[in-house]
Amino acid sequence: MASALEKLLAEHAEIEKRLADPDVHNDAAEARGLGRRYAELAAVVELAREMEHTNGELETARELATEDASFRSEVADLEAAIAEQRQRLRALLVPADPDDSRDAILEVKAGAGGQESALFAGDLLRMYLRYAERRGWKTEILDANPSDLGGYRDISVAVKYRGQVPPGQPGVYGRLRFEGGVHRVQRVPVTESAGRIHTSAAGVLVMPEAEDVDVEIDANDLRIDVFRSSGPGGQSVNTTDSAVRITHMPTGVVVSCQNEKSQLQNKESALRILRARLLTIAREKAESEKSAARASQVRTLDRSDKVRTYNFPENRIADHRVGYKAHNLEQVLDGELDDVLDALVAADLAERLAESPDEGG
Repeated sequence: MASALEKLLAEHAEIEKRLADPDVHNDAAEARGLGRRYAELAAVVELAREMEHTNGELETARELATEDASFRSEVADLEAAIAEQRQRLRALLVPADPDDSRDAILEVKAGAGGQESALFAGDLLRMYLRYAERRGWKTEILDANPSDLGGYRDISVAVKYRGQVPPGQPGVYGRLRFEGGVHRVQRVPVTESAGRIHTSAAGVLVMPEAEDVDVEIDANDLRIDVFRSSGPGGQSVNTTDSAVRITHMPTGVVVSCQNEKSQLQNKESALRILRARLLTIAREKAESEKSAARASQVRTLDRSDKVRTYNFPENRIADHRVGYKAHNLEQVLDGELDDVLDALVAADLAERLAESPDEGG
């Protein structure tokens, strides 16, 4: 662990020098990447200084304890503090997802279950919007395809951190990335007259929001089609061809946006979603080349391939990846997601710690 810490402290010092060089800022992408990495390493540097200070106090307390027994309790307290700091340092030294500090684009899609699934997708959207509100994040609907009964066939939302992400803390994507997958609901639908419990599903996809410098898109690789926006039941939203469909020819990724009345605004929203999808594809390709993904997001809407179940009759939420269960479904759907997210983050950290050798020191 000591050698890994020394490397990171040296990297922090080197980045500090490079950021002081005016020439570095001529390349926006390089400067942004260096700044992001510098902020990530700040937490390691701060903890290293804290440990150095505690070690100094411990040495002094040990010297004094040889002459005065009353200092022995202080020695024990400082030894416990150092052990706790070492645990925190080990967690910081485990490589995090490089996109954890980014903002996110979240997509919710209705799956199996027809109108009930669309209504559930609307419930999930409200849950995430309320959670973002609780965290003080900013949300922006990029595109929405509502259903007849008030839910959503699919909807895309940009979620942004207000201000600067504190060093060592996850941003929006780092907090929400484990939400990706199939979410299953068990309840009596509003369309069910016999009172029978139905099971339906909605899919959630969470992507790090890409900046212009992260993904290079050649305009020649895009096919852009415009069409007339339409709402539930085919009702016309407006009478101009303002909706935009962008197809990225090399990958086959297709993005449609019709939320805004302006064709230009819909195009920009579609490009934001496209950049996020292409960044996600690039990240997954790089990850698969290094090792098999440990916890990839589920991209199908098969009810059997679920990550979480929301059971209304039992007021129960269960996350099947970490065995988390709680009987506070109403509160969770109202945006109180921290407990389940904490369980997922803790499980991921424990897995990464288990895979990371402890070098000692």
